[in-house]
Amino acid sequence: MKLFKNIKGDRLIWAIVALLAIFSFLPVYSAASNLAYIGGSGNTFAYFVKHFMHLFLGFAIMYGVHKIPYRYFRGLSIVMMPLIVVLLVITMLQGTTIEGSNASRWIRIPIVDMSFQTSTLAAVVLLVYVARYMSKIKDEVIPFKASILPLWIPVFLILALILPSNFSTTAILFVMVVILVFLGGYPIRHLLLIIGSGIAGLALFVLVAKAFPEAMPNRIDTWMSRIESFSNGEDSESNYQIEKAKIAIASGELWGQGPGKSTQKNFLPQSSSDFIFAIIIEEYGLIGGAFLILLYLWLLFRIVIVAQKAETIFGKLLVLGVGLPIVFQALINMAVAVELFPVTGQTLPLISSGGTSIWMTCLAIGIILSVSSKREEIKTREKSNNNPLEILSEAL
Repeated sequence: MKLFKNIKGDRLIWAIVALLAIFSFLPVYSAASNLAYIGGSGNTFAYFVKHFMHLFLGFAIMYGVHKIPYRYFRGLSIVMMPLIVVLLVITMLQGTTIEGSNASRWIRIPIVDMSFQTSTLAAVVLLVYVARYMSKIKDEVIPFKASILPLWIPVFLILALILPSNFSTTAILFVMVVILVFLGGYPIRHLLLIIGSGIAGLALFVLVAKAFPEAMPNRIDTWMSRIESFSNGEDSESNYQIEKAKIAIASGELWGQGPGKSTQKNFLPQSSSDFIFAIIIEEYGLIGGAFLILLYLWLLFRIVIVAQKAETIFGKLLVLGVGLPIVFQALINMAVAVELFPVTGQTLPLISSGGTSIWMTCLAIGIILSVSSKREEIKTREKSNNNPLEILSEAL
């Protein structure tokens, strides 16, 4: 097919992503039965079609993005930063509440009537922006004060706009930024100062939120209750989900109960998104869970390979900046399911249902493939230049 001939970039990354997407249909369709009957329609096939459309659009985004030369993402990140700030402000001012809590994470796109989580797009754009800045100052001695305005003010502004509604995404994004600037050669003593400033800023936010609880109803209490219930084992809604997830994992044993035969999907409120890993192990056993983990680790390996082979510093940092969070988020989702982490609300990339998560993951992978396809072009050109017939023809 002509489409496959036009596919560029690392073929193994394409294969891994395709395997994850294909595998996702089984657990999502199985877990969706709970949502279908709770919602009253009883039509599980509608959730299958919805997941298919999310993945189809995601692969379209990935294909389109991977055809864009990655050098253009430098300028696009600068252009997109003001737009991201505006979108985050609009999202925050909506005042969306979930079960009485302020959780403004989504905006609704008017024409297509679809919800969109702005923080996930903000994360990708911010990491591209940081990669651009770090590649720009590579091997230069930049005073700490000189990096505050172009680097850290945009970073902390984005984080501050995400924090009130989504602490876990803010924490993950901050860690990813720290890792990226460290890999970019940012001085460690300056980085420690930034980490300290981030912790101090979080503490200040908590104090202000406690002093003015009407501004952000129940958000700090929700965070604290999740951490306390995780550490103390107290009864709570998050603990209820963890207990059901552990029962699902224990029921799966080695080979699993079989596709569609999960029982805990009927009790887990987030069985198709946040806790889908537990449903996968219940139905496909430890073998299925291990296979999924190996796929993500394989993806991490390929990301590192693509970064190592990139011909520019920006390419290397860009791949690591948008690629590492995918695997990091997957590991966090799995850790929550086995109670190594408190409940975070992070989905399993390319597996969990949910449009925004799939689209932004595909956007990030498209950027990685764009970098790897550039490497392929250089190799092809080098082979062409070493062709004796072409050298002879040029000489003539």
